[in-house]
Amino acid sequence: MKWLLISSAVLYLASFRRPVFLAAVAAGLVYLGSRGLALGRLPLIGPQDTLAFFSSSIGLMALPFLYARAAGNGRFVTWGSGLLAGLFALLATPFPTLNMPLPPVLDTYWFELHVALAFFAYALFGIAALFGGLFLVQGKRQVLDLQYRAALVGYTFFSLSMISGGIWGYYAWGTYWLWTAKELWTSILWVFYSLYLHLRLKGQSWDRGFAWMGIAGFFVTLFTYLGVSLLMRSSHSF
Repeated sequence: MKWLLISSAVLYLASFRRPVFLAAVAAGLVYLGSRGLALGRLPLIGPQDTLAFFSSSIGLMALPFLYARAAGNGRFVTWGSGLLAGLFALLATPFPTLNMPLPPVLDTYWFELHVALAFFAYALFGIAALFGGLFLVQGKRQVLDLQYRAALVGYTFFSLSMISGGIWGYYAWGTYWLWTAKELWTSILWVFYSLYLHLRLKGQSWDRGFAWMGIAGFFVTLFTYLGVSLLMRSSHSF
């Protein structure tokens, strides 16, 4: 089954055209679907499954931007998002698969909804960062509009993820909030993007700052996802 993940990574990295990018998305989804059917749940446990899910989320969330004129009719999206998704798919391949059933604390739809929405948000924050880089190169304000839209939808998904995570936490531990490293960095990420989206109201004089802040936001996102899981003890660690 891992060959599907490897195929997805290769196709993403070679996706200079839409059909190849779409084939990469399909391969990634088939891999996740196969894993899900075998497990009887969404594959969201362990580094391999979460990195593969993140990769496919980037591909899925990039689809609405494939025909954006400001991004060269999607050519930049297929190349940039393909590179990003392919990188995370490749990172997933060395890790072993975890095939155990969900522990009781995770065996709820609220957990799956919480994690899936978080990865959709992470993916959109990554796409927003790509548009920020494109704006710094081209200076087209339409590209900045695409960055704002990607970040705004990602922020919406992330807010819903925090709500569903709170509900899951209540059922799992009897409280909506635990002061762990993950919850702290989740709050930092949410506040960061709250400020970032409001920065758009400052006008054109802040356009470059807005673009750079969107790029920086993705690094905050990666630390919230990978840094906390790998470097800190948390209920959300791998």
